[in-house]
Amino acid sequence: MDFPEFFAKAPVIALRDPLAVFLGASKTGTMRYAYADAVKLAGHSCPTVAGAYLMVRRGLSCLYGGDMPERGGIEVHLRDPRDQGTTGVIAAVATLITGAAPETGFGGIGPGGRFGRRDLLRFDAPIDGLMALRRRDGGRGVTLDLDTSVVPAAREMQPLFPRVVAGQAGADEQVRFAELWQERVERMLTLHADDPALVRAAEWQAAA
Repeated sequence: MDFPEFFAKAPVIALRDPLAVFLGASKTGTMRYAYADAVKLAGHSCPTVAGAYLMVRRGLSCLYGGDMPERGGIEVHLRDPRDQGTTGVIAAVATLITGAAPETGFGGIGPGGRFGRRDLLRFDAPIDGLMALRRRDGGRGVTLDLDTSVVPAAREMQPLFPRVVAGQAGADEQVRFAELWQERVERMLTLHADDPALVRAAEWQAAA
C-alpha cells in the first residue's frame, strides 16, 4: 500500500498467542503488529491511533519486561464510556494487539472457556489514566495516560485546520494539511515512541 515511509520505521509489537498454536495457525504463536496494522483497522492515521498503539506497547513492556507478552492473557480497562470521544478507536487498537474483547469477543474452547477473550475489555473503569492493562496470570497492572501536547502540531496548522474542517480549503491547502498531520504522527512514533512524557505509566494495584 502507499502508506507514508515512516510507518515502516515505527516500533513493532510482538506477542505470543497460545490460541494460534492450539488451532494450528502458527507453530510458535508469535504475532507481530506494526503501526500499519492499526491504521488498516482504524482506516486512518492520527495522534489518537498512534497514541493508543504506543500506550499498549508501553504497557506491555511494563508488565512483561523482556519476556514475550501473552496475547489473550491481558485485560484492558478504559476510563471513559465506550461511546465517548475517541474511546472506541483506542479500544479497537487495544483489542487488535492484546486480543482483549468486550462482551462480543471469543468465548473460549471447552467448558472452562479456555483461550477466551470475552469481557477482557472493559469501559468506565475507575482508573487514573486513559487506559490500564492487567495480567491475568498474577494481577500485575499498569495505568497509562497520553499527553499529545508533548508533540505539538506545527504552527502552520493553526490557521489551516479550521479551513480544512469547514471545507473551505483549496486543493493545495488540503495536501499541505495532510502532510502536516502525518508529520506530527511521525514524530510521535519515531522520535517520541519511548518518551515517558508522551505516554505516562504507573503501577496499578488492580483488584483480582
